[in-house]
Amino acid sequence: MNGNIKMFILQLCTLLQILIGALVIITGALCYGVTDLPVGAAPPAIADPHFPSRLHAVVWRNWELVPKERIASIVKATPKQVSDIATSMGLPPQQSVPLNIKERGYISIVRRNWHLLPYDQLLTMVDMTPEELAVRLREDDFLFIKLGNLKPKCDPVTYIEPGPTELKRAAQIRDLVQKEFGATISEPGESRFAFLKEFAKVPPTSKAATCSTTESLRFIYSYFAPFGDPLLNADLDPYPSGLLAQLQEQGVNGVWLHAVLRDLAPGGVDFPEFGKDSEIRIRNLRLLTQRCAQYGIKVFLYINEPRSMPSSFFASRPDMEGVKDGDYRSMCTSDPKVLRWVRDALTHVFREAPDLGGVFTITASENMTNCASHGRQKECPRCSKRTAASIIAEVNTAIRDGVRQSAPKARVICYDWGWNGHGDAPETITALPGGVDLMSVSEWALPLTRGGVNTTVGEYSVSAVGPGPRAMRHWKLAKERGLGAIAKVQLNNSWELSAVPWLPVEDLVAEHCVNLAKAGVDGMMLSWSLGGYPSPNLQLAQLIADTPDITADEALDRVARSRYGSDAAAAVRVAWTGFSNAFAEFPYHGQVLYNAPQQVGPANLLHAKPTGYSATMVGFPYDDLKSWCGPYSAKVWIQQFEKVSTGWEVAMTQLRTALDKCAFANLKILESDIGLAEAAGIHFASCANQASFVTARDNNDITGMTKAVDDECELAKRLYRLTKADSRIGFEASNHYYYLPLDLVEKVISCRWIADRSGN
Repeated sequence: MNGNIKMFILQLCTLLQILIGALVIITGALCYGVTDLPVGAAPPAIADPHFPSRLHAVVWRNWELVPKERIASIVKATPKQVSDIATSMGLPPQQSVPLNIKERGYISIVRRNWHLLPYDQLLTMVDMTPEELAVRLREDDFLFIKLGNLKPKCDPVTYIEPGPTELKRAAQIRDLVQKEFGATISEPGESRFAFLKEFAKVPPTSKAATCSTTESLRFIYSYFAPFGDPLLNADLDPYPSGLLAQLQEQGVNGVWLHAVLRDLAPGGVDFPEFGKDSEIRIRNLRLLTQRCAQYGIKVFLYINEPRSMPSSFFASRPDMEGVKDGDYRSMCTSDPKVLRWVRDALTHVFREAPDLGGVFTITASENMTNCASHGRQKECPRCSKRTAASIIAEVNTAIRDGVRQSAPKARVICYDWGWNGHGDAPETITALPGGVDLMSVSEWALPLTRGGVNTTVGEYSVSAVGPGPRAMRHWKLAKERGLGAIAKVQLNNSWELSAVPWLPVEDLVAEHCVNLAKAGVDGMMLSWSLGGYPSPNLQLAQLIADTPDITADEALDRVARSRYGSDAAAAVRVAWTGFSNAFAEFPYHGQVLYNAPQQVGPANLLHAKPTGYSATMVGFPYDDLKSWCGPYSAKVWIQQFEKVSTGWEVAMTQLRTALDKCAFANLKILESDIGLAEAAGIHFASCANQASFVTARDNNDITGMTKAVDDECELAKRLYRLTKADSRIGFEASNHYYYLPLDLVEKVISCRWIADRSGN
């Protein structure tokens, strides 16, 4: 068959698949109603005047993730018309989009179209029904909260042949792209999710192992597992054998998964609507636990139950309706049917997957679960006369009993997150059932002074070394009761910066691990959804935990020699110390972690005029400088990020000197680590830049704006080169890709647009 005919047939099949998918989504929209999706305040979307039109913006932002045929079907164009628009702006021919992008990267697609498309077009772009997207927005790690609890109002985008004005602006963009990026814009680079290949095969040094129930527990989340529903699709293996082998080599003996109990177990006579597709998930869970066991690794489930349900759920169960949370209600655990279901469901799960290692529970999280989970039990007529401690302990008891009914040796770890509003919770610890472990965030309540601002650490801190006083008090109470003590830590990265897989701040990591060894904890949870990459930081944790009386310096020397060779180790050690000292200046506060632009870095667009939008939790920083800074003044906040950035650059210089001393066998690893370290430093420098720009803009300081714009352009170009070469940069499991290479090109286009109009 002629090659052109083959290509035509292939394109025709692709187009038919997209049209069929669109028809399914449209049918779903008619059945469910797009209005069923959350909208919140629905303010006008932010405009992007640097593009010739919103149509051009849609093509640009989806070019790396969505087939042009799908883009064309959404805007009622032909694929050629879409390609012509891309070409007019200097974009290269579209490469094949990443596999499994719907499952592995749908958050990236949603985020980049949030201000561009209304829900009906967005659904087609992400290839979901309204029901599917509604579930993801609610259940996938608070996604709608990350998006701001609102959907901006967007008019439909429909193809209109570009006129002279649009063609002229597109040509300007094309010329600018060529001038600023040259031939690199057409180079393929590394495809997104290419890092998955690293974990597809088992290293030749890996070895079989047996799981021990007595050794110190070190459990972690996958670097790339889908967070919302990781067990439904077996093709999205959260823990392939190559990853398990690498984690095993670094002393990890446990991994964990997010689970929603009603998806894993049937509801029996009381809750017949529960358990849809549970057989599929249980089968995949069983196979996963068996494969993990080959590497001496146990699987743990994150249990945050019982989950709240929509109001309609309680129409036939009025005596079970608990505290209200919008359109949802808690399933009141004072009703014995609720606790019985939690217990029986876990008995079912552990009977069907007998190799499970256990569970860890969160009973007072952002999710509404029991009536005391948000401290509002007084609003429930059944729970109002009970204490929060008794309710929370009762839920943990039901979970323990359900697990132990099928698996007497499985571990039940009770996480104290949120208890008593994150304060001390001795009453709850006293009320816990016997035979469980208590887990506390190691660094919680640690006093901290940075830039002259006094604060305390909440969680997700690598820059502040624990343990803190709350964890020490809670572990002591647990030990007095005969319970185990587990430290929750972040050793690779945190929300201080999660866009790189690990931070080279080994001195801080070693200090923390030595402190925990002295505290006598019984194990560590090494990460939340972020921080699951095999790294020298995890190697340090293993070495310190397994080597009695080793000092931090001895451990650091051994890891540096092991990773880079003896000749390069000294230079690397100096760099690690420099990175650690610089990072210790990070302006830590919860508001900074969640609102500031460090996750997005230079990909966060500058705005010539205030957007009026508030920053969202690790979602959209916008230009909300006040929320970025938290308790710090803008001046101090900028100064602190400049300290981090300046110190980081000095350490980078030292790290690069190790290249000439590194053994050839270790050189590729060192070059890769230098790239990750440089990317991290760019993010920190960009934070200071962006804040300087907003400050200058709000004070009509054209000179300050111009300098910040120029600096951001240079940072964006540097990060573009690094990101294009390394698919790990910009990725985090529960947020997918914060940005793609073309987002950094767009940043330069936007900055030049602003610079050309400053002062006008």
